[in-house]
Amino acid sequence: MKILIIEDNKALCDNINLYLSNEGYTVNTAYDGNEALLYIKEQIYDLILLDCMLPGVSGLSILKQLRQLNKHTYVILVTALGSIEDRVTGLDLGADDYLVKPFAMEELLARIRALIRRPSKWDDTHTIILGNTTLDLTNNSLISSNKHCSLSKREGQLLEYFFKHPNSTLQRATLLAHVWNTEASIEDGNLDNYIYFLRRRLNVIHSDLQLKTVRGIGFILEVPTC
Repeated sequence: MKILIIEDNKALCDNINLYLSNEGYTVNTAYDGNEALLYIKEQIYDLILLDCMLPGVSGLSILKQLRQLNKHTYVILVTALGSIEDRVTGLDLGADDYLVKPFAMEELLARIRALIRRPSKWDDTHTIILGNTTLDLTNNSLISSNKHCSLSKREGQLLEYFFKHPNSTLQRATLLAHVWNTEASIEDGNLDNYIYFLRRRLNVIHSDLQLKTVRGIGFILEVPTC
């Protein structure tokens, strides 16, 4: 499980990092809002531990942007502000849980375990809509502009991962691990072929989604903002 800690108190951030790393989690850290947004846009996280009061961009602003990007990462909001209004604001913006400082590390770990036990937000989703395009996971098909095309099983799996992480730069190794679940050196060439196939599928149905290459990193499925 990959966790991003966004906390401007470096001592606290490093302590949480050490604690969660010792528990077997993969952890990245950011000390300010601008740095955090770069991490969020470039990588996929299972959970974000987000401080409300940050230099640069506030925690609540980051949370709002995260949900606007349609990212369904679990978020635990960490705040020194204990009022009901502050907690309600965070939850209304899309936080999954909150912790009030100071907190015990054991409580943080328990909150993380509780979120992991929740059913995936995508478990009961049979269709995903981005822009003018619908991905039908039941029939493995794409629909847009009154046009329809079928997908192979592998195309469907790959496009599903893009649809679940829109506007995110997905590394080649990440795609290979989640879709092929094998050694990247074996399937790397196949990934390029499938990206080519998916671009053709999107073009055929006049989709407004753009599957772009991020040179030296991977690919991104861009969704129009308006």
